[in-house]
Amino acid sequence: MAARINYSVQNTLCLLNPLNYSVNAKTTHFKTGLNFSKNLIFPRKLKRPTFCTCAVSNNDRQSSEAAETFVLTTPLYYVNAPPHMGSAYTTIAADAIARFQRLLGKKVIFVTGTDEHGEKIAAAAAVAGSTPSQHCDVISQAYKTLWKDLEISHDKFIRTTDPKHEGIVKEFYSRVLDKGDIYRADYEGLYCVNCEEYKDEKELLDNNCCPMHLKPCIERKEDNYFFALSKYQKQLEENLTQNPNFVQPPFRLNEVQMDWGIPVPNDNKQTIYVWFDALLGYISALSAEKEQPDLQTAVSSGWPASLHLIGKDILRFHAVYWPAMLMSAGLDLPKKVFGHGFLTKDGMKMGKSLGNTLEPNELVHNFGSDAVRYFFLREVEFGSDGDYSEERFINIVNAHLANTIGNLLNRTLGLLKKNCQSTLVVDSAVAAEGNALKDAVEKLVEKARIHYENLSLSSACEAVLEIGNAGNAYMDENAPWTQFQARRCCF
Repeated sequence: MAARINYSVQNTLCLLNPLNYSVNAKTTHFKTGLNFSKNLIFPRKLKRPTFCTCAVSNNDRQSSEAAETFVLTTPLYYVNAPPHMGSAYTTIAADAIARFQRLLGKKVIFVTGTDEHGEKIAAAAAVAGSTPSQHCDVISQAYKTLWKDLEISHDKFIRTTDPKHEGIVKEFYSRVLDKGDIYRADYEGLYCVNCEEYKDEKELLDNNCCPMHLKPCIERKEDNYFFALSKYQKQLEENLTQNPNFVQPPFRLNEVQMDWGIPVPNDNKQTIYVWFDALLGYISALSAEKEQPDLQTAVSSGWPASLHLIGKDILRFHAVYWPAMLMSAGLDLPKKVFGHGFLTKDGMKMGKSLGNTLEPNELVHNFGSDAVRYFFLREVEFGSDGDYSEERFINIVNAHLANTIGNLLNRTLGLLKKNCQSTLVVDSAVAAEGNALKDAVEKLVEKARIHYENLSLSSACEAVLEIGNAGNAYMDENAPWTQFQARRCCF
């Protein structure tokens, strides 16, 4: 039978290219045109994008309907300021993982969204001369626009101001309250507005500055309702012991083995913390758009999450406080929490509150989404910190995407278009039997699969790059264009 491109190679390259890939689609299109700025160098001038297709059988579509569900979440991003590259990095990584899980045939529910409650938001709105609601609408839309520009394939975008979210939060809160785990108390201490948590003096820098945001913490006294965290300390410790993969990468585990919260005055047996609203967005996002807000319906739509993907600065919230809240409400815990490192600039974490952010919209506009996605997946060892350099960005994208993968795609697809109307007249799987390149590529595909399953995204990119190198070497050694030239001479 005729085919447009070898299926396994297409699927491998799909892991890097930001396409709207779906295992349920009748036909998969693979966009090979690379969109870079004129500042980048190419081996030859690129023409308009070429598309190849590969049909997905009815059996594939039917099996996907009963596929295992994989729920993946990013943080719900705080809307005190527009998105920056740190937010984009988490979402790019999540998108690569989501696309990989779809390639495995799983039903993926990829959740992202915005956290729209808090005093920082009210303050930012006041500075901008708008209401908090207007401010949230603008910033939330900025996230949606950026995700579209980066071709993020999310399934759910939840805003914590959505009525369905608010209803589920109230129901969850009532469950925990009925359990006796919420009570009223006073607390006075040093509070970081940016972290939205009280700090112990021993963890602060000079002048009581937060080590994360480098701004002084303020004295605050609150009469509030609090969650009894220490009640669940033993269960939390058992979870970490019995499920050693719950917190990833493994070295992050030390960051959650600490004092279990803030002691309540006059009651050293209790500790306190409140972060119900934003965390519950992971569950409320699962409910269908037209459904009445109902906690159990949302839970039955995909909970527990397979993977919470977060920055390391909010690891405690997701690996300690959130599991304890779920235990109190009688709900299952997420299967894994992965705390990745920071993107740095001049050795310092990028952050809106620090004023040293890298503008993702400019990067996408100047270099294209392919380049932005690839660089941060390939050059930042997932889980560790990574530093951005524009010079290195351009060098890596030129060497890997343009001169290796892009060059191979243009050589092969150009040859097919010129000589075969972009169609292979034989079954490529049969024709490649016994070919050393096919064997090498299959091994590299398996290597990439293992790396993706282990969330070793940089190593997965390296395996795909090796496929590009192997393909280019094969083209150089075998010069397949000469076979077409010889055939023409015979006629």
